[in-house]
Amino acid sequence: MNKQETLDILKKIQAGEVSPDDALSQMCTEPFQDLGYAKLDHHRGLRQGVPEVIYGAGKTPGQITGIAKAMVDRGQKLVLITRLARDVADVINKDIPIQYFDAARIGIIGDIPKPNGVGRIVVAAAGTSDMPVAEEAAVTAEALGNEVVRMYDVGVAGLHRLSSKLDVLMNARVVVSVAGMEGALTSVIGGLVDCPVIGVPASVGYGASFGGISALLAMLNSCASGVSVVNIDNGFGAGYMASMINHLRG
Repeated sequence: MNKQETLDILKKIQAGEVSPDDALSQMCTEPFQDLGYAKLDHHRGLRQGVPEVIYGAGKTPGQITGIAKAMVDRGQKLVLITRLARDVADVINKDIPIQYFDAARIGIIGDIPKPNGVGRIVVAAAGTSDMPVAEEAAVTAEALGNEVVRMYDVGVAGLHRLSSKLDVLMNARVVVSVAGMEGALTSVIGGLVDCPVIGVPASVGYGASFGGISALLAMLNSCASGVSVVNIDNGFGAGYMASMINHLRG
């Protein structure tokens, strides 16, 4: 149950269409559902504005299908499944229709909503190898109701590629910057724009990049103001945070 659904129940009480006792029964049965292998937090949409998301890695197809069906049965219009392998998605699709996004490793049950954020989210990736993490951020943001503009392979090794897209950057409400190697792209973007920049260090690079730690430390030490950083390869977290920012209305 999300905030809008709760508001709808309250309006029905006001209009006399639902009794207070029936409404209370609906709301009291929502907090969580115990499936044995998972306890679904049905109140998360009410508390946070976004329903619970399924982390697919480590779960069996049967577990993911069971969780997703329980969410849909409770009225959840869109179910987002992250870190989902293609073969697992194919098994799930036999029981419940699912859209699968290969690059992002994301499965979506239901329809992606029309954008209802304030502005645009720009997702920039330094190199082609950073695209899987960037796509995780982009698809997450789109699933949460945002217009997303992608800018890929615009790393500092060829700075003219980024400078040719300055108009896109300058009109962003939020920028998600994904970079491996030394992670320099995030600092460069942070020094150009007047909006929040979310850095995503990627586990891409040669030995001394230490699986993304080099980029993580570089982004954390950025001299550009307005830069925040999520964990290594956490495209989902960046897309989610960007969506929260883009839905703030002042």
